[in-house]
Order: sequence, then C-alpha cells, then structure tokens
Amino acid sequence: MKKGVFISVEGPDGSGKSTQIRNIRRFFADREIDIVFTREPGGTAIGERIREIILDKACAEMDNMTEAMLYAAARAQHVAQIIKPALAEGKIVICDRFVDSSIAYQGYGRNLGESVTVINDYAIAGCMPDITFLLKMDPKIGRRRIKQDQQDRLEQEQDEFHLRTFEGYLELEKKYPDRIVGIDATGSIEQIKADIYEKLEEVLKSVAE
Repeated sequence: MKKGVFISVEGPDGSGKSTQIRNIRRFFADREIDIVFTREPGGTAIGERIREIILDKACAEMDNMTEAMLYAAARAQHVAQIIKPALAEGKIVICDRFVDSSIAYQGYGRNLGESVTVINDYAIAGCMPDITFLLKMDPKIGRRRIKQDQQDRLEQEQDEFHLRTFEGYLELEKKYPDRIVGIDATGSIEQIKADIYEKLEEVLKSVAE
C-alpha cells in the first residue's frame, strides 16, 4: 500500500451493518491485507467508557447537546490515538460509524443542526473517510430486527427521531456523492456484499497506482 485508506460504514439501526462489516473484513483477509478495525463511539479505552454513558438506558435525562459533545469527545480521542497514526503508517482503517453518524443522529435526529458539524470539525482535525458505505433501509423496518430488550438508549427513541436521522443520511449522500456510496440494504446479503466488493476493488486499484 502506498498510502493509508480510511473506510467508514454507516446506516440506520438494524440495516445489516454488522454483517457487511464482517464481509469487508473478510475481503481484506482473503487478500492477506492487514487492516485496523475500529468503531464509534469507542475505539479507545477512553472512547469505550464514553460509549457506555451515551448508550446507557439509565441516562434517559441526557441533554441533546451533552450527547453530541460526548460523541465528539470520544471521536477526538479516537482520531488522535488510533485513526491518524494508522493512516500515517499506510494502513487501511475500517470504522463502524464515524462523523456522518453524528450529523445524522444529532444534527438531524436531535435537530441540533450545524452546531454538530462545528463541534466535530475540531474532533476530526481534518481526518475524513476516503469512502463511506451507507446502507440504506427504512428505519422502521430496521428497528424491527432488534429485540426491544436489546435496544440501547438511542435505538429506543421514537420513529420520528429515526426517520429524521435517515433523512439526514440521505442528505449527506446527496452532498458528498464522491465519498458516500449508497447501498440498497433491502437486497439480499450476497447482493449487498457484491456491490461493496466491487467498490473495494476500485479502491485497491486506485491506491496501488
């Protein structure tokens, strides 16, 4: 690899993200290419502790801006400690969610608007994915895949919140067509996998040139 590659995977809850992330990891493993896999919120010891607070159902009184700032705080540590150093070493970084999640969930879902972008501009310090796979699925369908007793604090929010979040993702796809690759997550697992693999082949070819 001549340079590092940053890949993020996004989508509403229940859209099949975990399954396709396993497929992405297998794609690189089959080609004997080492990757750094990480997730948000989390990815570092500090980030994982923040994750526990954010997703804890016992924190129902959390203010929306508090939530947004906690995500940004975890992300700042994540970028500084894990993502930027790995990219500097020419590694491939695969991240389960990144800044698009905050813009969709807090900017649109929580109606916090541009403030979320401003906060996260400091958190990411210029570090953005080279490519983002957005698994698109009606959030009402996706949420039905998650048992109620297994839902975290955000997953338990009302349909209106999740619909606003999904609309946010669609707006981001329109705004960044060169980076965000929309994938129809209602198709078969194998078809989704094939669509993603086709794009990953293009990515490998571009960085090898």
